Amino acid sequence: MNPTTLEDAERLCAAGRRAVDLGLSPGASGNVSVRSGDLTLMSPTGVPLSELDPGELSVLDDSGRHVDGPAPSKEFPLHLAMYRRVQRAGSVVHLHSPHTVAASCLPAWSKTSALPPITPYLVMRVGQAPLVPYAAPGSARLAQNLDELPGDFRAALLANHGSLVAAADPAAALDGAIELEEASRIVVSLQGREFSVLTPEDVRELTERYGTVWEC
Repeated sequence: MNPTTLEDAERLCAAGRRAVDLGLSPGASGNVSVRSGDLTLMSPTGVPLSELDPGELSVLDDSGRHVDGPAPSKEFPLHLAMYRRVQRAGSVVHLHSPHTVAASCLPAWSKTSALPPITPYLVMRVGQAPLVPYAAPGSARLAQNLDELPGDFRAALLANHGSLVAAADPAAALDGAIELEEASRIVVSLQGREFSVLTPEDVRELTERYGTVWEC
C-alpha cells in the first residue's frame, strides 16, 4: 500500500471509530468507503466500524470489481451509485443511526428532501436529502433507486433503513451524517406538533453562501 493509500485508509478507519463512539453505528451496522486514486477502499462485510484495520480493508477498482482484501460490505453497489452521482466526492458514509432510521420511516417532506429545512445547519452543511424508495439492503435495486432520483444532492435517507452521505473525505462525510442525525432527531421529536421551518428566502441565502443545494 503506497503512502497516499495508507493515509486514506487510516482516515477511513478513524471516521468509522468516531461514528461508533458517537453511537451512530450500532452493532456491526453501517459501512464506509474512500476513493484513493483509481481505487475505492471499503469496510469489509461483517466488520464493526470500531474494528476497521487500515491494512484489512476491501479494495475495489474503478469498475467496482473486488481486487484485494476481504470481501466488501454488501452495500458496495450503493456506494458506487453515490460516487457516480457526486463525482467530486472522495468518501461515502452509510449509517443506521437511530433518528435517521426513524425519520426514514416517515413520509418525505417533499419530492426533493426527506427532511424539512428545520435548521440553518442542515441547509448549509448538508443541503437537501431526498428519500430513496425502499429496496432490500445490499440489493442492486436499492442502488438503482438512488440512480433514478432526479436533482442534485449529496446526501439521502434510505426508506426504513438509514442515511447516506457523500463528501470530500471521510471526516466531512461523517460530519454530514452527524448533521442529518441531529436534524432527524429534531423532526422526530416534533411529530404531532406544529413547527416552523426556514423560509425559501432564508434557504436561498444559505445555499448561495455555502454552496449547497435546496429546491424550495
